[in-house]
Amino acid sequence: MKINKVEFAISAASPQQFPQDGLPEVAFVGRSNVGKSSLLNNLVRRKDLARVSRTPGKTRLINFFRLNDCCYFVDLPGYGYAKVPKALQKKWARLLENYLQKRGELVGVVLLVDLRHPPTADDCQMYEYLVAFQMPVIVVGTKADKISRGRLRQQENQVAQVLNLAPQIPLLSHSSQSGLGREELLRLLKDWLTP
Repeated sequence: MKINKVEFAISAASPQQFPQDGLPEVAFVGRSNVGKSSLLNNLVRRKDLARVSRTPGKTRLINFFRLNDCCYFVDLPGYGYAKVPKALQKKWARLLENYLQKRGELVGVVLLVDLRHPPTADDCQMYEYLVAFQMPVIVVGTKADKISRGRLRQQENQVAQVLNLAPQIPLLSHSSQSGLGREELLRLLKDWLTP
């Protein structure tokens, strides 16, 4: 998948604000601080498309990025960040659930997990949720550059085991520093986005 043009479209606080042009969408979801913004920036080869923050819980809206005028990458709010007030967590959860369950343009979800640690209970719950709704899923282990080459396979196996990953679900490692996994992920996304 070659990305020639990318632009921020909208930050949506409600379904009424979602784009209405019918283009296919791929959503990116993961816990706060898992590296979603870094992954998105690496995929489109832009440093500033998605805001990278050192403070977890900064993505509070659903951010739509239009690619090549033919599809969207959708940055969903991170989950599992305890310092956010409960009322706000519930509001995010409702927005997220509404998007994942009802969005007809959604063709698949990229679930990000931090390769350095076993998937959390929230990661497992999100994976089970996506599988229950028969949503196409790709699992991406982020921050691969922070793990030695020798331990990479071991960490991938741990992710697959803890998530109880079905054999047909792709699992790949990604590093926003080295670009590891970028081309493979773009190939998989192209399959989703090509009619």
